[in-house]
Amino acid sequence: MATIASPAEFVPATQAELARFMADNAIGPRKTICPVGGRTALDYGSAAKADMTVSLSQLTRIVDYPARDMTITVEAGLRIDELKARLATERQRLPIDIAQPGRATLGGALATNTSGPRRFGHGTFRDYVIGISAVDASGQLFKAGGRVVKNVAGYDICKLLIGARGTLGIVTQMTLKLRPLPETSALLWLSFKSLDQIDQALQRLLLSETRPVAIEVLNPAAAKLICAAARCLTDSESPVLCVGVEGSAREVDWQIETLRREMKDFDLSSSERISEPDANCLWEALTEFPTCADDPLTFQANLLPSRCIEFTHRATQLGVAVQVHAGNGIIVGQLPDEAATIERTTAILNELRQIARSAHGNLVVLHCHPQWKTCMPMCGDPEPSWELMQKLKRQLDPYGLLNPGRFIDAAAAT
Repeated sequence: MATIASPAEFVPATQAELARFMADNAIGPRKTICPVGGRTALDYGSAAKADMTVSLSQLTRIVDYPARDMTITVEAGLRIDELKARLATERQRLPIDIAQPGRATLGGALATNTSGPRRFGHGTFRDYVIGISAVDASGQLFKAGGRVVKNVAGYDICKLLIGARGTLGIVTQMTLKLRPLPETSALLWLSFKSLDQIDQALQRLLLSETRPVAIEVLNPAAAKLICAAARCLTDSESPVLCVGVEGSAREVDWQIETLRREMKDFDLSSSERISEPDANCLWEALTEFPTCADDPLTFQANLLPSRCIEFTHRATQLGVAVQVHAGNGIIVGQLPDEAATIERTTAILNELRQIARSAHGNLVVLHCHPQWKTCMPMCGDPEPSWELMQKLKRQLDPYGLLNPGRFIDAAAAT
């Protein structure tokens, strides 16, 4: 049975109860609604507030798990660590790095299209969701895709809902394809004397005989934070290139030794292999970097991979701790404590945003002081696709009931 957790929160026990609640709301009070899971990403987007929340915390069933088919169907409220534990019993996994797995839910991770270091080798939710169920603002329960990997008919509603932040519908259930759990993993922690040398090393990696699943660049400030979080005895005083590999023990050994041979021509400050179990701690620290800080603001930029080192140079000069998913052109930055005023923060972000825009990218804010949200473009500068996105929102949610202002800043939508 559904419960009312507070005067402003509804907790459905089933997908059908959620559909009825949404239908009653659409024809009655028409309250604006924010769907929530583990509440790890509620800061994303603008400062607009919904009238009430709908928590999916009771939608946690594993509906179907035919392990031999390498797929699983689960409800959206299932927490990431619970999914991971269940899949591990069959030596399988969903190879997407998701921060705060003890709190984060599948529905929330899908709604924000969360990914981490292994995105380079394994992709994102858009590569693994093959079926989806959701409830729209009118209470209509709809489905897309299916429970088989080969499904190509019709519009790809699955990809439409992934990353939509709950603005088009409330995802209630999903079918995911899975991958085998690797025997082991390791990371090669390479400390360089300059970012320019790392730029050259990245060019060399394009010709590598290995197949890394992660290629991370850290400026000294980020390396120090990640080393402290992982409790690894590594060099954190220099810029770092961290390369992750997975597979059988023999495959991992060969890839690490091959990478060392390929990097031997560079003037390295140090080279260290991080093997399991320490590798697990380092993987976790790399994944948690966007969420672990108490700094004034955390941002994410996307730009051409070839321009990432240029961006990192300037960010380092401005005192920003920077983690670069170098193979994907994604950069996460944490502003220093000194940037404690809106004026200083805005000055830093404007300069970095200009670099990202000149490199065919953008910059969005992941977390900041709540009072700053109305003073900066939380979702970045306007994109050519925004008009189409707003039109789609009006068609699927004509009364603007789902997460108003969450995805595109209210100022940009007018």
